[in-house]
Amino acid sequence: MTACAIENETAGAAEAAGDAVLEDDEPDAAGERAGFGEDGAGDGVPEQAGARGESGVPAGAALAPPALTIAADGSYAARLTLRNVAAEASDETAQAWFVERWTLDGHEPYAVPLPLDQPEEPDSQVLPLADGRVLIRRRVADRNAFSLLYPTGPGTGELPLGAVGCADLTLLPPSPDGASAYALSVGARSTAVWLVTGGAIGPELVAEVPGRCSGGVWLDRAGRMLALDREMPGGGPVKAVAVDLERGGEVTPLLQIAPESNDRLLLADADSGLLLIRSDAPGHDRLGWGVLGSCLPVRFPECLRPADVAVTPFAVQPGQMLMPESCAVALRIDGAAGSWLGVWRPAGRRLHQLAAPEGWQAGRGVWTRDGVLRLPYANENVACGVALLEAPVDGERGTGPAAKAGAESGMQPSAAAAPLPMCKPIPLGQAPLMGRMVPG
Repeated sequence: MTACAIENETAGAAEAAGDAVLEDDEPDAAGERAGFGEDGAGDGVPEQAGARGESGVPAGAALAPPALTIAADGSYAARLTLRNVAAEASDETAQAWFVERWTLDGHEPYAVPLPLDQPEEPDSQVLPLADGRVLIRRRVADRNAFSLLYPTGPGTGELPLGAVGCADLTLLPPSPDGASAYALSVGARSTAVWLVTGGAIGPELVAEVPGRCSGGVWLDRAGRMLALDREMPGGGPVKAVAVDLERGGEVTPLLQIAPESNDRLLLADADSGLLLIRSDAPGHDRLGWGVLGSCLPVRFPECLRPADVAVTPFAVQPGQMLMPESCAVALRIDGAAGSWLGVWRPAGRRLHQLAAPEGWQAGRGVWTRDGVLRLPYANENVACGVALLEAPVDGERGTGPAAKAGAESGMQPSAAAAPLPMCKPIPLGQAPLMGRMVPG
């Protein structure tokens, strides 16, 4: 069975895909734009990457910074950044990449540099753990080497973890348990899931999933159920599947909106079950939402496709137990003027567009349980800052307060999340096509 809720304007495309009955969803009005962030830097990684240990790039060279990564509980963040160093065999100043850790769960955020004797390559990946250590993945010839970095007084300590012998390997988002880290290695016909830290000894192969997989979204707070976007060998549509890492990588279908549609999972919230989905089931690529384990179909709100911009969700408000429609969702909006912020709730049917703080680490942020969005930023005046933004009220016509650069952080320790009962996700493809209407 397939399930899909789309607007009337795309009914013909959906019927051609095999859906006999469609749920009506009236168009929503897009929210008015409150302002723009001045920081237009993307999350790209510079293409040039030589052997590790080579001298840095000339000072002043325009390089896009690698993305900031925030720990699952919001306690720490880490990124690669540039600093000035003396160039070899000359009196000129060059710049070299090194790891920087941000501490976010105190009253004031602060950054700790973690440089080593040799500069890092800009294509390295970093991932903060809940204990303050930072995992780094480095490409060394045809291998991927892993180490843990941590501050040791004036210097940086390094604990090598071993290496995985493959050319293509990518770290997954931080595991909800805060202590483990996983990576994907994509092959011609299957994808390997590696536990690179948190296991017994060194990197460990924990699952082999048939097909070519990408993405990576955690479905629970135990770090057991992992959703991946999979394309089977020989081609075909991309479908999100759930992988049980404690059962040898057992695969369960998760999204099956239409037989030939590409259905990808972007975000999931373990408390409410809210899922943020990107699919072309309505006839073209759309951002939609559903509920894990629900019998209701996926909805594709009109307000989530404003003209001439790209909209990408990056954070969901936690703590809304069994209330997915009330969760606030933070979205990165990219347009010709740069990147700014969007806030939306399924029940609100409106996209609030807000200014981002100057130097926002675009597409990065964490919600508190009471609806305050923490946005990390760095600029010429603030080396490590967190701007606070309260979720706008949907009933008001105003766009709500925009985040201010350099605002008081008011950071508080992250609350420990209570463990939830383990349950197998129910494929949304098993949802009936007819059901009660919900806001959205």
